[in-house]
This record gives sequence, C-alpha cells and structure tokens, in this order.
Amino acid sequence: MATGDAAFIKKINRSIIIKQIIEQGMISRADLSKITNLTRATISAQVADLIEDGLLLETDQEHLSVGRKPIMLSLNSEAGYALGIDLDYGEINFTLSDLLGIKEHSETIKIDTIDYNEVLNILISQINKYIDACQDRRYGIVGIVIAIHGLVSKDEIIKFVPRFKWHDIRLKEDLQRAINIDIYVENNANLSSFAERVFIYHQADNLVSTSFLSGIGLGVMVNNEFFRGNEGFAGEIGHMIVMPGGKPCNCGNFGCWEQYASETSFFKELSKKKGMESITYTQVLNWLKEGDETVHQQMEQFIYFLTIGLNNMINIYNPDVIVLDSELLRQNPAYIDEIKKNLVSSISHYRELSVSRIGKRSSIMGACALAIKHFLEVPMLDLSFEEHKRKEKMKI
Repeated sequence: MATGDAAFIKKINRSIIIKQIIEQGMISRADLSKITNLTRATISAQVADLIEDGLLLETDQEHLSVGRKPIMLSLNSEAGYALGIDLDYGEINFTLSDLLGIKEHSETIKIDTIDYNEVLNILISQINKYIDACQDRRYGIVGIVIAIHGLVSKDEIIKFVPRFKWHDIRLKEDLQRAINIDIYVENNANLSSFAERVFIYHQADNLVSTSFLSGIGLGVMVNNEFFRGNEGFAGEIGHMIVMPGGKPCNCGNFGCWEQYASETSFFKELSKKKGMESITYTQVLNWLKEGDETVHQQMEQFIYFLTIGLNNMINIYNPDVIVLDSELLRQNPAYIDEIKKNLVSSISHYRELSVSRIGKRSSIMGACALAIKHFLEVPMLDLSFEEHKRKEKMKI
C-alpha cells in the first residue's frame, strides 16, 4: 500500500473514532471496536495518538462485577474553544463554546455603522480579545465561523448584504491577514439548518430550516451537506412569488413570499389596521387570548400565505424534517396543526414539521458547531442541546 493511501485511511479511521466517541459520550475501547468494525490494534493506536494530542480523556468506570474495570474514553471538550459570530445590522453577536458546542460565553456588541472598514476593525479587535482570553486551553480557539445575513458564494466571498449595502466583500481574506486562525464565512440560514441537524435532528439527513423573523431565509441540508446551488446562492426562498402582481419587494419583483409571510410583514400590516406605530409579540399574544377579531384575521392570513410557500418548498425539496423559526408560532403552537391541515397535497411528503426549539440563536450555535466540525475533521456532529440550559462559565 502506498504511503499516501495509508495516511488517508488513518485519517478516515480517526474521523470515525472521534464521531462515535462524541455520539456515545463515553465508551470503552472494546465497544468502540465493535461499533466501528475496526480492529482492536487500530483502535489502540488511534486512541493513543488522540490522547497524546489532548483530544481524548480516560476515565475509570464504576464496575460492580468480577473482572477489570473498563477504561472509558470521552472527548476532551476543554481542549479548545469554537468562536461563532453573527454579523447582523446594528449588532454583532459573539458566542464561545467548548468542543461539544456548549456555550461558555456570549456577548452582543452594538454597532452604529455599516462602513465595511469600521466593522472589520471592530471584528479584529473583538476576536483578538477572545484569542488572548483563550490561551489557557491547549488549542486556544480552534476556528471562527461568521454568519452573514446575505449572499455568500461557494468561495466564501460576501456577494451582497442588503441592510449593509455591501457588494463583493472579501471579509475572510481581510480577517485572515490579521488573525492566524482558521476562519469561515457562511450564510446565516445555512448555519441555522446546520444547528438544527447537529443539536436536535440527529436522524435527519435531509432537512430544511426556514426563518420568518425579518425576511424569509432558508437553509437546506441534503445528505448532511449544504445545498448551495450553482454559485452558493440557493435558499433565497423569500423571493419566491406567491402573489403575481402583488406587493412590491426590494428585490425588484412583485408578490414575493416574504411580503406576505414574514413576521415583519405581519407586524407592518397589523400596525396599519390597529393604527399603532409599533406592536409587540406580547400584545399579539394577549389580543389572541382576548379573541381580538382583527388580530385573528391577520394571523389567519399569515398562516395562509406561510402554508402556500411551505407547500411549494416541500414539493421542491422533499425534506425529511421541516423546521420553522417563528416567534409568532412559538408563542402560539396550536397554529402548527392548522398549517399541517392546510398541507393537503397528495404528493407533499415529509416526516416532521415543527417550530425551532433553538430559535434566534440557531445561526450562532451552527457557527460554533461548524468550527468544531472543521477542527475535528468529522463528516457530521451529533451534539446535545439540553446542555445549553446551563449558565455560562467564562467571563471575558
């Protein structure tokens, strides 16, 4: 066997072992050999290397029967940190996680500029602060992933960010010149779908995640990979036309889905009808409980147009799981049953439709998870969401 082939096989075996250890939480060498179908000699050699690299921990397991105590293996989640960044209009969110994706620290920096160089300098300053704070771990920050609310090409060039009015921005290259850490730039909707797959839906190889919070964004996972389209611009589902000749959209078309089924459009229309400048989610919830006819009608229209788009989306992608990120639906879960009843087409097939449990943090959690995936060089991660309920441990 050629040396290159041997190195490649070793890399694959290492990936298989790490993936299984993460999925199992704790596992013995013997059980790891059974699950992976790798020889005990291969397991022993790979585990020894991973322990030496500081990525695995050995633990004596409680053992009540006769015989040797099994030595259990687990991922050393404290070997390094992943840094996820959500770059949004008016604010930049930072989350630092361990290697199991558990949040150790998060903060939000308010910004009052859309000037690219100013934003770049803010990012460099903040990232360097995190680098200095993470030197206590063997690997420090293992990777940085930045979520962009706009079009990102396959080669990670930011082609367009509507609210920043940025075109053809090479943020990755500019950051990489200042920071010697692996940096990745990805569309925020893709990262949201990745988070749903990694933290919640471990058995869903084909998943779509749709956010209705401001516009409408779509992230698609096909066979555990991002579906990007020709240049990386797939997922602009909010600009699917659902009402020919309808309301004008900033994209230049008329009758786009997000003009009828985004929460921004919902609140805009309800504000007009109520004669109020601004309306909160709490007010909507209270009005619905009180039986306010105007609000009920607005919700019914929202659900009607939301369902039209979902029906088209299901027929196009045939997903296993559909995740809807909507605060209106989170506060009023009964409307999910109404949506399901409206999906009556005999050719619309999916296994599960639900509201996101992760919510607004999905893109930044997906960013942390993607940084971990790249660092560990595994094909996919299955991480626990329940651990995210604990309080932050780290102060910066």
